[in-house]
Amino acid sequence: MANRRVLVKRRKAARNIRKITRTMQLIATARFQAVHSAAVAGRPYTDKLAELVEKLARAAKGLDHPLMQVPAENRRRVLLVLSSNRGLCGGYNANVLRTALEELEAGKAEGSETEVHMVGKKGIAYFRFLGRTLAQEISGVSDSPRFEEVEPLANEVMARFIAGEIDSVSIAYMKFISAGKQVPVVERVLPLERSVGDAKPEAAVEGDAAAATGQREIEYEFSPEPAEILAELLPATVRVSFFQTFMDAAVSEQIARMVAMKAATDAAGDMIKNLTQQYNRARQTQITMELLDIVGGANALA
Repeated sequence: MANRRVLVKRRKAARNIRKITRTMQLIATARFQAVHSAAVAGRPYTDKLAELVEKLARAAKGLDHPLMQVPAENRRRVLLVLSSNRGLCGGYNANVLRTALEELEAGKAEGSETEVHMVGKKGIAYFRFLGRTLAQEISGVSDSPRFEEVEPLANEVMARFIAGEIDSVSIAYMKFISAGKQVPVVERVLPLERSVGDAKPEAAVEGDAAAATGQREIEYEFSPEPAEILAELLPATVRVSFFQTFMDAAVSEQIARMVAMKAATDAAGDMIKNLTQQYNRARQTQITMELLDIVGGANALA
């Protein structure tokens, strides 16, 4: 039977761990609510910007822009990987980094050279452990990303893409679908697709509806010209896309940490319950042995 003093110490340690993990779970919940609110608040702007770009592209037929230029060969790639600065978030970093490595292997099989720009201390440490070279190490992004932290990264890759130094830019991150579903993905942000945005823009829906009913498609008048407006909007679209991926990654990280800390808290509670049962058994056994000694002594004296 285990020593009661050892069981008491182990139970005390488990209780302290449960307090810590419970506190971390509450902190992650608060951070999730803050980041989630910011991410949800920014989606209408992202959707409307994509809709406006789509309308302009439809109005300015035959428009060509450097950010939409598709290179003949995709040989020089940039992969931006979004990991976390802190651990204790379950399989969050492992899933993102595994997806990034699969993308690197796929690019290598195609004969392409890929620059890896790593965001987050955990990803940086893992790639150093693997002995892989990083073109850029970024660890200064906060848990709740700000636009001014992301904008310089977007401006840098846009300038390099327009200059012809790179052929494409992709981001590996944990995409936020809902509170119960996050998926590690690799999304290409440059060159821009002709139809910007994940959902079908309202302008395209309007055009399809007009074609189906035989009505004339709505015509828009722009001042200044669509090409001039797009010259401003397309870079803004890239910056917003970058920022949205950072926000999705931040929300997904806090969800992963909430789940991990809740699991740790529940495991600590189960351990405390088990240790308490062992302590009670040991105490009962000791009391029984003492009673047997007393009865045995009394019988010997009788």
